[in-house]
Amino acid sequence: MRRPGAGLAALAALAVLATGACAPPRLGQFEATLARHDSATAALEDWCAARRIAPEARVAATTLADASAPGGAPGAAAAARRRLGAGPGEPLGYRHVRLDCGGTALSEAYNWFVPARLTSDMNRALATTRLPFGKVTAPLGYRRERIESRRGAAEGCPAGTVLSHRALLRLPDGRALALVVECYTAANLGR
Repeated sequence: MRRPGAGLAALAALAVLATGACAPPRLGQFEATLARHDSATAALEDWCAARRIAPEARVAATTLADASAPGGAPGAAAAARRRLGAGPGEPLGYRHVRLDCGGTALSEAYNWFVPARLTSDMNRALATTRLPFGKVTAPLGYRRERIESRRGAAEGCPAGTVLSHRALLRLPDGRALALVVECYTAANLGR
């Protein structure tokens, strides 16, 4: 028999989880995995393997329409240009992708980058394959500089985001390579 108020208690518990006041232990483990890597792709592949999310822990990128914020937000490209230290006439690259492992969507990411700081082979791979940015550019030896980490959805992240990151990827000489906004899904917390 169901006791009176049980539904309200369950809703209150969900509200607490949604605000991040009491996060499931697996979220902390996921955050630790992300913190160990400069590449979100490498972290997601480790996580996918450890949690057996797919038979093969390979992350692929699917390009999404860029009309949604933050990529399509007014001023987003100008703000990215400033963060990246790109000159006024220097072209910026932009990708809005869903990263999945074995068909399970693990994140949605927005990525502004400076194509001139990549090799021509890297630019071609980003334009013509499902390889994630982190995998394509790994030979550059970049390091990750976290700008913001938030449990839940940051501005521009889709509903259902459990963790949001904003970061700059910097080349060994200190120049910024890319600005990323990563929106991690609840699928990371299952299994």
